Amino acid sequence: MFERYTEKARRTIFFTRYEASQFGSLYIETEHILLGLLRENRELVRLLPQGSGESIRKQIEAHTTFFEKVSTSVDLKLSNESKRVLAYGAEEAERLAHAISAQSICSLGCCEKRDASRRDSYANEESLWSS
Repeated sequence: MFERYTEKARRTIFFTRYEASQFGSLYIETEHILLGLLRENRELVRLLPQGSGESIRKQIEAHTTFFEKVSTSVDLKLSNESKRVLAYGAEEAERLAHAISAQSICSLGCCEKRDASRRDSYANEESLWSS
């Protein structure tokens, strides 16, 4: 599935799986993709207002139920929402005739996500997204 992914995108997926396992999730959710992107892509973190990366993590943790950690060797499935995010990122990369990058996966895919209630709960700090 990840053959067309750049090395950076593969590393993002690796960190995404790690984040899901730390939450004890049996599925990779979109919030895990976001956390994986923030962990891998330091350039993106530098573009955000100072402290935003940690603020995003804290907001996700506040809205998430933690379970017993799952071994990273366990094959975690993608949630339907995460499948849509990755598919949208792949479509965008195909449209632009690029390899699938971490940015096309997450920046475009997560922004396209239609679940406004979850997006709003993470974006309730207006200063996080403005500047």
